Formats: sequence, C-alpha cells, structure tokens
Amino acid sequence: MNAATTDPLAVLLALTRHLNEEPGLDEAVGAVARAGLQLLGATRASVRVLDEGGARLLSVARAGEGAQDPAPPFDARRGVVGWVIANIQATRVVDCAADPRFEHFPHQRFTMRSMVLAPLHMGPRVVGAFAASHPTADHFTARDEALAALLANTAVARIEQARLERLAHTDELTRALNRRSLLPRLTQEIARAARYAKPLSLALIDLDHFKRVNDTHGHLLGDRVLAEFAERVRETVRTADILVRWGGEEFVLVLPETDAAAARVVAERVRAAVATRTFAGPVAVAQTASIGLGTWRAGETPKALLARVDAAAYDAKAAGRDRVVIA
Repeated sequence: MNAATTDPLAVLLALTRHLNEEPGLDEAVGAVARAGLQLLGATRASVRVLDEGGARLLSVARAGEGAQDPAPPFDARRGVVGWVIANIQATRVVDCAADPRFEHFPHQRFTMRSMVLAPLHMGPRVVGAFAASHPTADHFTARDEALAALLANTAVARIEQARLERLAHTDELTRALNRRSLLPRLTQEIARAARYAKPLSLALIDLDHFKRVNDTHGHLLGDRVLAEFAERVRETVRTADILVRWGGEEFVLVLPETDAAAARVVAERVRAAVATRTFAGPVAVAQTASIGLGTWRAGETPKALLARVDAAAYDAKAAGRDRVVIA
C-alpha cells in the first residue's frame, strides 16, 4: 500500500508550471521523473523518450535509487515498458518476481518488487513511457496507476514539443546532437557553470584511422561502428552528459558539474569502452579513440575551450593514439 503523503494536486501543479516555462527535453523528462517519485511514494522513477523510429531512446531521465548507475540496455519491444508501449496502456506490476512481462537485469544494484507504468502518447502515437518502482511487493494501488497516467498526460505535450525540437538538432545516425547544436549548448552550460560556481569539462573524441574502416569494409559498416560507438558512450556516461557529433568521426562530450579529476576518469572509461571490445558487423572491427580533455577556466569562451581540447586530441593522435591527453 502506498504510504505517500504528498498532495498529488500540488505535485502536478508544480510540474505544470515548470513545463509551461518550456524547458528542454532532458530537463523536462528529469522534472517528470522527480515528480513521479513524489506523487507515487516510489523509490525509483524513470522517463524514456523514443526517437522518430520508436525503437531507440532519444532521452532518458532517472530519479531516486540507482539514478547515477549506467543505464540497462533498452529494447522497446521487451519488458514491462515494452508492453506499455505496445498496448498504449498504464499498468501495475504487483510482484516483479511473478510477472512474466518483467525483465530482470543481472547487474542491477537496486531491488524492484512492484512497479507502476504509463505511456506518454499523443493519440495512437507513443513517444515514451513513465515507470516507477518500489522494493516491496504490492506497493502501488489502482489509484497510483491512475495518477501515473495523469502524470504522463500532464507532461506529454511539452515532452513531445521538446522531442521534436531535439530531433531537429540531432544527428540521425548516432542520435547525438549535431554540430550546429554544440556552441549554443556549450555556451548555455558555461553560463550555468559560472553562475553556480560549478566545474565543467569537455572532451573531444576522435576515432583513430576511421577512414580505413570505410575504405576496407564500406560505409554501411562504418555507419554501424559510429552508431555503436555513440551507444557505448551513452552507456558509459551520465544522462546529464551531452554527446555531440562534431564531424565525421569526431565527437564532443560535454560534462557538466565535472572537475578535471572526475573528467579524466570518464574519458578513460570512454576510451576503454571503445578499445576493449570489437564492433559487431559482418566482420568484427577493432577501433580505438584519441581523446583531448579540458576543464573550463573562468572567463574562457566556448570557442577557446573547444580549441584547447581539439589541440589536445591532436596531441593524443601524435603521441600514438588510443590515449587521453589533458589540455
């Protein structure tokens, strides 16, 4: 039984006010996930937003327990979330251990025994799903299921608007932001870092000898490598981190609230995620990456920071590739 004492009307009104300010997609889905925690007395909540094809994620936000853990693999056709998307219907899971729709991930570091979920949909078109969970069975009620559906209905219009805005600025192949999005977004993040006295780091990732992949195996396999690379980066970093496709095989990773030491750890994780596993295809492709890394200095312009990490990436390639160089 849900023991939450938060006034649902107050939660929904506060969320509506926030969404009326037209936040960006990531901020909007984060606000909905946090509201879900309050509304339902859950220990964990998430919002997943689909890309134009409806099979992959365009944005995801998690709140509560395990929010900073790497995201599990997503398949829009599987699990309870897949059922909600396919049926365009809210649902409850009384006991995850007994529900055949539930899919357990072995490396999950938190307990889920009950869930409540609702689709984010505009008529018959599903753009995402909301989910909340609790470590005890039978925690959620029929009223909670209705509240989850109401939460999704409250949020879907702004999320859909922000989703379409994101798609206009997204690289179709890799689902990273496209080049024209980088400077406006980096300018915004630098302003936020300056206002709140928070660190900000930037990485430029250049896939080594990538032209050889296209020349040897063809552009279709090269495209698969790029798409899988971007997915590996998303699995490695936080949802708050911003991946941008800067050029053909060059990517920029914006790391808000990340100092130099933490950024070095992230960059090394990304480098290892590329180098330690081959990329799947008709033939296995080995790939490495050279990474330039820098932390924003007070008063530094976005272009100056970008130039600094670009030079560091060049130095990484000159020093032998498959390494991180600090600007």
